[in-house]
Amino acid sequence: MIRRLFYMALGAYLATWVQRRLRALKPDHVARRAADQVRGFAADVRDQAWSRETELRVRYGLDSVSTTQLPPNVRDGR
Repeated sequence: MIRRLFYMALGAYLATWVQRRLRALKPDHVARRAADQVRGFAADVRDQAWSRETELRVRYGLDSVSTTQLPPNVRDGR
């Protein structure tokens, strides 16, 4: 009796586990996860680029457009 109950519980657990694994492999779920990872990567790249740009602006004294004597037809790029 106890053995049957154990194997029934084990079977229910394994069935649930397999269903969750199969659900995670659906194309829309995989695509959503990939898109989230790409968004996260893009955000990290933007943060690093902003940090490096700020570092270079401080290093070369380019704090604002008014301190750099740009010709009137050249934009700052920010």
